[in-house]
Amino acid sequence: MLISAVLVFLVDQASKVLVVFYLDLETIGHMDVFPPFLNFSMAWNYGVNFGLFSSSDGVQRWILTGFAVFVSTAIVIWMQREPPSRVGHISAGFLIGGALGNAFDRVVYGAVADFLNMSCCGFDNPYAFNVADIAIFSGAIGLAFFSSPKDSV
Repeated sequence: MLISAVLVFLVDQASKVLVVFYLDLETIGHMDVFPPFLNFSMAWNYGVNFGLFSSSDGVQRWILTGFAVFVSTAIVIWMQREPPSRVGHISAGFLIGGALGNAFDRVVYGAVADFLNMSCCGFDNPYAFNVADIAIFSGAIGLAFFSSPKDSV
């Protein structure tokens, strides 16, 4: 769990530094990578998914950061009380690493750096996401299916 959490956190932060700052997506705003399937499109997310719960006062920044730390701590406690299979541990690490990656962004930048944009087949997706979002989603799915005790898997 710890290894997957650290790896996800590092890959997430490295991807953000590379794309947002080194490639200067923050200034450029949009970059075609493999159109229309993959583009980089800069978005600073002050809320949660799809910008929900964003506001201009900044209070949500600390509430969402605290929530990410709380959820990560709860998952660690859950995994210690009811040890899951290896896939369950990896999934928990993905969720924790992603949550803490986005929380780190909120503390350091005031918002989460989203830049991945995928569209296909005539559907123009207006939303951007990041590696941490992918890890949170896949970790939650993994926990839903592989969180049973390791004896039963």
